[in-house]
Amino acid sequence: MSATSVEAFRQSGSDPIDSDWLGWLKRELAPTSARKIRTAIIVAGAVLCVIISMTLQVPELATSAYMVFFASKEDKLLTTITGVGGVIALTIGIGATLLLYKFTYGHPELRIPGMAIALFLGMWLSRVLVLGPLGFLFGFVVAVSQSVGEAIPSPELLVRGLLWLWVALAYAIALTVVLNLLFLPDPPKAAEHPPKPKGSERDGRGLFVPDAFTNPAHVHFALKVTFAAMFCYIVYEAIDWSGIHTALITCTFIALESTEATLYKGTLRIVGCVIGGALALFSIVFLMPHMESIASLIVLVACASAIAGWVATGSQRISYAGLQLAFAFFYSVFQGYAPDTDLDNVRNRVVGILFGLIVTAFVFHYIWPERAADRIKNSKEVS
Repeated sequence: MSATSVEAFRQSGSDPIDSDWLGWLKRELAPTSARKIRTAIIVAGAVLCVIISMTLQVPELATSAYMVFFASKEDKLLTTITGVGGVIALTIGIGATLLLYKFTYGHPELRIPGMAIALFLGMWLSRVLVLGPLGFLFGFVVAVSQSVGEAIPSPELLVRGLLWLWVALAYAIALTVVLNLLFLPDPPKAAEHPPKPKGSERDGRGLFVPDAFTNPAHVHFALKVTFAAMFCYIVYEAIDWSGIHTALITCTFIALESTEATLYKGTLRIVGCVIGGALALFSIVFLMPHMESIASLIVLVACASAIAGWVATGSQRISYAGLQLAFAFFYSVFQGYAPDTDLDNVRNRVVGILFGLIVTAFVFHYIWPERAADRIKNSKEVS
């Protein structure tokens, strides 16, 4: 979901907030052959992640399953580029955070500024690089990895945990790329090389966008996200409630170029989180106590992934809600290698997401507010 997408929807009269919302929702959820195939690939990837992680006891199962949704794109080329670039950015990020821990472990006075600097750099790179998501992934991995430093009792366990995190993410991304290469149909010949819009900022000319070092909005954006995320981190650490760490994640993941797009994306995150949390709550209360084998868990994961995948493979107006549905479900249900009926995780995830949304909305509304119309005007001037 881009900032210009929201503006385009409103200018065309197809605003997501429509009076005929039921008809709009039916159109957005309408089946297509491509959607069915992409959803099936996502379900297969999530199920395979559960089988592999449960069998080999790879930690961070929820993260592995979610990466299937994150890496799956509209076509083979985009999925491959995202996968390869994601693994490279992940590797650099894990290496950077291990190097940073050499100086910050046991020294929160150094670790917290290091988090802020890494987050600022990642969010700035997400705006100025042609392949912005790779810069974002680097900063996000470093910042989130640094945020858990005080919760791990020894440097050895910390290193092992970060290396296992790399394994959990890398194998899930590789699996997703392979499944898409094998089963996702090739696009029509005419659609393989669509013409690029005139004046596009990210037109592939070099590593950076044209106004990377001249537009102060990029720095303002990075500062806003960093402030919101670090505020959430300091608050939940100060009140000793690390279970709502999804607040920090929310601040970074919903941030977009314009205030309108960020708030709309936040709305999708709330909707997806509520639905995913409700599915997880139902599963933990009524289904988990009766599960005795991995087969029953696979059926549950397949059903939830099919619902989330169907939404995630829709248009940009609803796809992010599908990703958040999967995020909330996986991170609430997968609490270990055995069925768990603890409901605290569901509550903590939802509270953290809502807290992050409120902080981000406040920051983006009152500090350097950026409108989609202004970005379109500036991009025309640059071109």
